[in-house]
Amino acid sequence: MRPFHTLFAIALSALAACRQTPSASDQKQSGVPHTRFSADVQALCLEKTAGSDKLDRALDRARTVAQKGADTGPAWVALGRLWMQKARVAQDPGFYRNVDACADAALALEPNAAAAENLKGFVLLNDHEFRRARDLAEKILSRDAGDRLAWGTLSDALLELGDVDGAERATQRMLDLKPDAASYGRAAHLRWLRGDREGAKRIFAQALKASSQAADREPHAWLLVQTAQIFWHEGDVAGADAGFRMALDRVPDYAPALVGRGRVAIAQKRFGDAVAHLERAYERSPSVESAWLLANARTLMGDQRGASVASDRAVSAGRHDPATLAFFYASRGQELDQAVRLARRAHDERPNTYSKDVLAWALYRAGKIAEASEISKQVVQWGTRDARLWFHAGAIRMAAGNAAAGRKLIARALELNAHFDPFEAEEARRLARTNA
Repeated sequence: MRPFHTLFAIALSALAACRQTPSASDQKQSGVPHTRFSADVQALCLEKTAGSDKLDRALDRARTVAQKGADTGPAWVALGRLWMQKARVAQDPGFYRNVDACADAALALEPNAAAAENLKGFVLLNDHEFRRARDLAEKILSRDAGDRLAWGTLSDALLELGDVDGAERATQRMLDLKPDAASYGRAAHLRWLRGDREGAKRIFAQALKASSQAADREPHAWLLVQTAQIFWHEGDVAGADAGFRMALDRVPDYAPALVGRGRVAIAQKRFGDAVAHLERAYERSPSVESAWLLANARTLMGDQRGASVASDRAVSAGRHDPATLAFFYASRGQELDQAVRLARRAHDERPNTYSKDVLAWALYRAGKIAEASEISKQVVQWGTRDARLWFHAGAIRMAAGNAAAGRKLIARALELNAHFDPFEAEEARRLARTNA
């Protein structure tokens, strides 16, 4: 699974983008075949899907419009937006290659067209090319300061690059232009990062109301998952589970919600249920997170062989997610040199709060306490109410020689959510009792 911020950015950007459809006049067909982009680009744009649901039928229609030779770029942009929806609904980021091809086709026909450049921005976010996404958004906005999609991409890119203030300014511009689910969702997430739990809940409620009637159900399900996560982080396990269930009612077998239900089941010691949820989540969308949680659940139910298989899956999925793989290794005290290398790479790519936490934790596990301590101080500066962040900060503070301050931070973590992780929470309780 891609890290939280990236998924959040793509889901909300797509929610805004997919509502912008070209007019009938934009889609007029000239019947002239295109020679201004390669056969490979056209093949990706026009690739057939195996499904036959409403979205696949919409893709078929959009392919027909584009293939007949629309004389301007909007038909290719419309096709690219449907590919982006397909990537989200199928929970398969591989479809972003199709999105990228459609953006390239549109730009070949109409260089500097904002709609195609915004589509390219979503691809850059998915590919973790956050600096390029930022630069592209700023280029679009230099021509049109009222482009909401570009403000969204800029907000998402700046957040990944650790510029929370800049992300907030960009989101505020989106809200000023048009408050909707995409802008409300970003604003709610930023409130939560700042430690304003109640403000985040209130704004997420506005986002959910704004997205509730959309034909595309996935963004609403995603917002339900993010709202449920707030309840999880405040230790309301039942409240979180209710939110994850609602998301699954909206989109059956939705992997983020299945992962949430798996985490809840582990907290409630229903390990068999946890395994069922997490196996389904991994089958739907293989990720380090779902495999790691599955390994935890199998370990706790005494299935060491199954836990080993799940751990191998986590390592395999980590080829595409160095940050979470580094976290997996560091939390288990394994492959610590590699954990530090992976964490540094992830931090260089996206120096945000969670990448800093992973790097600090990997350095701590590797015995590099002084460097871990410096980075850890930056992790809790915003007051984000995530127990794991506070536990890591406390353990590192204790290792650096400030036991009293460290125990205070750990107590805060356990107060926030005593179930944040079955193994790290137990480690937190042991450290809280120590006199070191």
